[in-house]
Amino acid sequence: MWRDLPADLPPAPDAVVRGGEALVGRYQGRVPRIDWSGLNEARQHSALWRWAHHKRWQYVGIATPELFIGVAVVDLGWCMTAFAYVFHRFRQRLIADWDQDGLPGLSGRINNAPLDGMDTAFRGPGAAITLQHLAGDVLALRVRAANLVLRADLDLVTAPPVMVAVGPVEGGAMHSTHKTSAVSVRGEVDVDGLRWDLADAHACLDSSNGLLARETAWRWASAHRPGLGFNLQQGYFGNMENTLWLDGELIPLGAADFQFDAQQPLAPWVLRTDDGLLDLRFEPQGARCADRDLGVAASRYIQPVGIFSGEVRRTRHGPSRAVEGLLGVTEDHRSVW
Repeated sequence: MWRDLPADLPPAPDAVVRGGEALVGRYQGRVPRIDWSGLNEARQHSALWRWAHHKRWQYVGIATPELFIGVAVVDLGWCMTAFAYVFHRFRQRLIADWDQDGLPGLSGRINNAPLDGMDTAFRGPGAAITLQHLAGDVLALRVRAANLVLRADLDLVTAPPVMVAVGPVEGGAMHSTHKTSAVSVRGEVDVDGLRWDLADAHACLDSSNGLLARETAWRWASAHRPGLGFNLQQGYFGNMENTLWLDGELIPLGAADFQFDAQQPLAPWVLRTDDGLLDLRFEPQGARCADRDLGVAASRYIQPVGIFSGEVRRTRHGPSRAVEGLLGVTEDHRSVW
């Protein structure tokens, strides 16, 4: 059944907790720092529980006419991990694929500033990733790993509005996320000595920070280009981060339904929201995947890369906007962390 949601999102608060309670909601703008220390719900747990359940990650997806690039640094509290990959659309395969684990403090860091003042880094044998907020409201992403060298500057000044979500998660406590759409990029990427200019690229950022359950699962989809973008999640965070960007306008979406065959994730997917504002078909062209079991932790992950088509609309009864050839990703992810 279609549901009505508020047409406009309020401005982001200056914190995620006030008076011991989380400021639950969806907003546009930026929260300068994510701090759960004053949360009454978190205080009901031990310091060890809070340390083990506090998860933070920074993810950047960059789409060009020829490539899709994914980079992430994840802080699990007791472990850090990072990955970087480059998918070639026309060859329909990964041409770079790297990941590595490390120890917090020794291998890297993620501070609690989601955008402004962001300071993220990962270092390991033969590899380094940094993502930092610079003067002029630029995020500087640098990657050197295996056969991949990436230099990308993300211009937040001209970017569409940022979506911020704060809300409860089952089995944990609270979570927050910042999502961006179609951020302009300057820079270049080099794989095995072949170089691509990123002048025609656009990026999206996922900056997330929360007290999550030990077992967490989700399905996710994201795709962006100038004037059109969306972020969908089904799982641990409900519909809190579901958003459509249309001609610079930030539109909250209802609950998402992901229809796909988990045994054949490269078959077509169908994605819809229960407010009738988004109805898309996804045609995978390839995927990055990982299936790891470390005993105390495990992760099953697949992120297909491909093309979205279908239609979106601003309002339930408004005219539809056709979506064709929109490059992006879906994801099916289950973690014990």
